[in-house]
Amino acid sequence: MPLSPPATRRQLHSRQVRCEGYLREDGLWDLEAELVDTKTYAFENHWRGRVEPGVPVHRMRVRLTLDDRLTIIAAEAETLESPYAVCGNAAANFSRLVGLRIGPGWMRRVKERYGRAAGCTHILELLYPLGTSAYQTLGPWREHQRQLAGMSEAESMKGGPGLDSCMAFARSSPVVRTLWPEEYREAEPA
Repeated sequence: MPLSPPATRRQLHSRQVRCEGYLREDGLWDLEAELVDTKTYAFENHWRGRVEPGVPVHRMRVRLTLDDRLTIIAAEAETLESPYAVCGNAAANFSRLVGLRIGPGWMRRVKERYGRAAGCTHILELLYPLGTSAYQTLGPWREHQRQLAGMSEAESMKGGPGLDSCMAFARSSPVVRTLWPEEYREAEPA
């Protein structure tokens, strides 16, 4: 269903988030993300002075290096643009994420190590889409490799890719009924 037509309006802010996943030659995985905030108007900043339209207010980049189990082997962050000089200091604490595993409870554990006064809100926000980008990088690549080896989708993804993680993978969905019938359950009456 498409969005309804918008009211007459004027754009003031833009946030761009880009996530990319890489398979390294050494068999590890790099996940990188960048956040860029811009305004459509000029404004005065206490530290930077006048910030012109389109010039980033925030620009942060992160890189996580993962093993096959989605455990963080290395974590780097950098602040290229920020509203205050001190903001860049939070990048040094990003390495506290080494040893964490992306999976259930991921963001809770991230916040314990890198949240609040130990981190940067905007760098922290990059870790939400970066976590799902890790699954989108590793899972489909592994599936592609299994298909090249001649395995069917149902064989290669036995047990499902994350049952009940979304509507498509709900145990009562037609996708689960088709690909993983042993995991299928009738929907509970409403």
